[in-house]
Amino acid sequence: MRIYVTREIPRTGLDLLSAHSVGVYDGRTSMIKAFMKEAIADADALICLLSDRIDAEVLDAAPKLKIIANYAVGYDNIDVAEATRRGIVVANTPDVLTDATAELAWALLFAAARRIPEAHKLVREGRFNGWEPQLLLGQDIRGKTLGVVGAGRIGARFAMGARGFDMKVLYYNRSRNMELEAQTGATKVDISYLMHEADFISIHLPLNRDTKHLIDVHQLVRMKPSAVLINTARGAIVNESDLITVLKAGKIAAVGLDVYEWEPDISEELLKMENVVTLPHIGSATYQARNAMAELCAYAILKVFAGEIPSNIVNREVWLNRR
Repeated sequence: MRIYVTREIPRTGLDLLSAHSVGVYDGRTSMIKAFMKEAIADADALICLLSDRIDAEVLDAAPKLKIIANYAVGYDNIDVAEATRRGIVVANTPDVLTDATAELAWALLFAAARRIPEAHKLVREGRFNGWEPQLLLGQDIRGKTLGVVGAGRIGARFAMGARGFDMKVLYYNRSRNMELEAQTGATKVDISYLMHEADFISIHLPLNRDTKHLIDVHQLVRMKPSAVLINTARGAIVNESDLITVLKAGKIAAVGLDVYEWEPDISEELLKMENVVTLPHIGSATYQARNAMAELCAYAILKVFAGEIPSNIVNREVWLNRR
């Protein structure tokens, strides 16, 4: 079988596929669609990144394709409906990056709330002249209200951290998360109430038609002037133009972003704002998480090649239709 990988991933995954022919793109940026179409023309399996758009045009170029293993937990970059129509399995990497991403959201929260990047820059530039009463004042965290937008695996794990800071937890989700409520005393609320009441808001939703621009100017202006917004999910959940407008007007205190609406392009206005902490989409960037993600992709491919259903299949219906 022939497998194509659109970027170098950890050897732990590639080694599992060594019995097959594996081609790996060695570039440092996303593949141009024309190159990808040529590379996967005779591929039986594809491992792709969240930055790779896998649509009908790409699938037309790969008539032998049996499985697409997405090296990410989100799969908004793949036309799953089209893949299903063609009988192609789609798999992702759930669970293994939950802790890493939740921890990074907390890191962003602390960094934005306590103005860590500004302080780091001040020291490195030689502008630290000693302790000052008014130097880089930030926001307290203990005892505040935490708003969690999306209470799936990552959002719930993130919310669990609030217990260590005696925080009140509000969450917005399609359905109630009874375990989260039992563990933290969290309350399920609508998005407008959460945006108005929370001191810290962290986004953990998948990107789809219902969540794109869920956080727009109408929601952003509900936030407290002292509030902090964190996004480690998908950039387009927040209307970035609206966010810039609200930040320029001084309506919220700070923002921490690991993802961007037009990623990898980032607005110059955002980059110039000192109260915006920017990271290069590293939510899952731990050795443990990235190795496990590679292994999950490899195991999904091997399962399909063996005629078995992967545990991390996204479109289970495609497998049922085979039977």
